[in-house]
Amino acid sequence: MSHQHQHNHHSSTENIRTAFFLNLFFTIIEFVGGVYTNSLAITSDAIHDLGDSLSLGMSWYFQKISDKKPTKTYSYGFKRFSLLGAIINSVILFVGSVFIIVEAIPRIISPEESDAKGMMWFAILGILVNGAAVLKLRKGTSINERVVSLHILEDVLGWVAVLIASIVMQFWYLPILDPILSLLIALFILYNVFKNGKESVTIILQGAPAQINIDNVKEKLLNFRKVKNIHDCHFWTMDGEYNVLTMHLVVDESLTWEEGKELKSKIRNKLQENFNLKHITIEIEVFKEDCDFIDCV
Repeated sequence: MSHQHQHNHHSSTENIRTAFFLNLFFTIIEFVGGVYTNSLAITSDAIHDLGDSLSLGMSWYFQKISDKKPTKTYSYGFKRFSLLGAIINSVILFVGSVFIIVEAIPRIISPEESDAKGMMWFAILGILVNGAAVLKLRKGTSINERVVSLHILEDVLGWVAVLIASIVMQFWYLPILDPILSLLIALFILYNVFKNGKESVTIILQGAPAQINIDNVKEKLLNFRKVKNIHDCHFWTMDGEYNVLTMHLVVDESLTWEEGKELKSKIRNKLQENFNLKHITIEIEVFKEDCDFIDCV
């Protein structure tokens, strides 16, 4: 399981690095294309993609740091640096989406004519380049990858909107299509930003992982014959993948030291197998022992 976790983090780092270089490469092309076609829309999108490239670079850096081994200062390792990258990216996405909305509203009121044919060809290229990045990140397991994937998906959807609008505008004079589609895409991105942001904040505040039900955990453990009760349970996650559990296990007072050691080993295996828990700390106490801690909620 440890090997699989390390493989996932290495894969995450490679995926984000690939997305970063793809985005940076296309940003340069956009700036050249914006000047060549004298298209304000393409130049504006190039500025937006430059911001994406910067945030992707930070994501790559933070994801790479998150793979480092624990130290005396960071005893759990650096996994939350990946989460920090996700939060920064979410903020950038939020600011970028608000900027798009602010720019789109005046253009809906007073539409501006665009170079429809030039927009079409750059839209096709944008869909191909950014689509390749989305395919690279779509199976990502970390929150950081999901937020980065959202960055790229924003670009793909944006270019699809530009492609549709550019084709329509070549046959009908409807310059208002571009700002309307941009507004809808920005609202979609904002929805996902708040969704991912909520998950990130829950992790920072050490909330229990959403995929783990504490009642199910307690039910599994009480099936062990020598286990009488469980309390002082604490679930949290470092980065959305590396889940941690600490708890007090109340056992029958007849349990020997060897039996207790074997019981803890069986419980760890059961929890790791059924609940994707990577770090488990179990304290055993006898049934009649006083304990100030409260039961599992």
